[in-house]
Amino acid sequence: MFRSIGLVEFNSIAKGIEAADAMVKSAQVELIQSRSICPGKYIALLTGDVSAVESAVQQGVLVGEATVVDEFILPNVHPSVITAISATSEVEDLRALGVIEVFSVATAIVTADTAAKAADVDLIEIRLGIGIGGKSFITMTGDVAAVKAAVDAGVVIASEKGMLVEKVIIPSAHKELTQWIL
Repeated sequence: MFRSIGLVEFNSIAKGIEAADAMVKSAQVELIQSRSICPGKYIALLTGDVSAVESAVQQGVLVGEATVVDEFILPNVHPSVITAISATSEVEDLRALGVIEVFSVATAIVTADTAAKAADVDLIEIRLGIGIGGKSFITMTGDVAAVKAAVDAGVVIASEKGMLVEKVIIPSAHKELTQWIL
């Protein structure tokens, strides 16, 4: 079970690979994802004890130098974040739909964690900058009030970082859309 996660996002694939290697060598952590994303960026997402994740992220930032785009450490990640990142959530019913679109992978994950902790919503997916110009987005569902509260909480985080692209709340998504969201 993932309790603490950290991520460093780089604007250089080569430096990202070098930094990911340094990160896993620097502390007792496990890579969840280490890969290139659009447009020519690289992410290293890892888990472990809080202190190990802090140490590894710090090492990634040190090695990545000026290529670091964004980073975070979540000491107590919401359980639905990992399944939403891997697009394996078991949401079967689309009620109100909330979407938050941001400019960075790191911001998307932190925003999703904040939203999931703010209200009783189900995270559907955290799409991480693959094939969408480096942007990322979060989809979630729940009752209208919960989705609004979750989206509002997430938007605060994304806005503070200057990474918010757009937010949308659809009170009742059409059945035709449901098959493409779930």
